[in-house]
Amino acid sequence: MSDHDTTRALIARHDAGWNTQDLDEILATYTDDIVFQNHTAGEAPVEGADAVRAHLAGIFERWPDMRFRSRRLYVSDAFCVSEWTASATTDDGRKLEWDGVDVFPLRDGLIARKDVYSTSHIARPQE
Repeated sequence: MSDHDTTRALIARHDAGWNTQDLDEILATYTDDIVFQNHTAGEAPVEGADAVRAHLAGIFERWPDMRFRSRRLYVSDAFCVSEWTASATTDDGRKLEWDGVDVFPLRDGLIARKDVYSTSHIARPQE
């Protein structure tokens, strides 16, 4: 398996963890010193596996049916970029969809950082 194939498999595992909201699976794809930052939400960086786990648990609590559909994945030796579309239901029952991009610097075969940029602030209503 080439390095790019290994990276594609890593991102597929990461995405599967997000779609099943499996914190253990997601964290298995991250370095111990992972940094997670959702730039669109204006969030400060969340640093370290324990803090990222707690942060993601909060996201999943707010959005229990949030799912992601991959659109494109660009892979290089040191990082990859994933384009995706997310869908979720609000507390009042509205179904929404938005597009985004994750930038993943990689280190030692794991994700060292996840920078999120999305259109969640202008999510599209779904029928």
